[in-house]
Amino acid sequence: MHTKIQKWGNSQGLRLAKHVLEDAHLGVGDEVDVAVRDGIIVVAPIRKIRGRYRLKDLVAQIPKDYQANEADWGEPVGKEAW
Repeated sequence: MHTKIQKWGNSQGLRLAKHVLEDAHLGVGDEVDVAVRDGIIVVAPIRKIRGRYRLKDLVAQIPKDYQANEADWGEPVGKEAW
């Protein structure tokens, strides 16, 4: 694919064809890492662990004074063995 570097406001950018993004498994809004290696611009997807969230980030949101309590699910129903 050939494309041109375009000026958008005070920035420059590239337009990428839909099929190029699909081949790279990328879409609008996905985060990428842009680096230069030996004079070549490399755009690589940032892979997230297990979907959109990292456990470390989620645990950091738990209040420090949070106390977990035991949940009572009631008496067994049917053939459950407790």
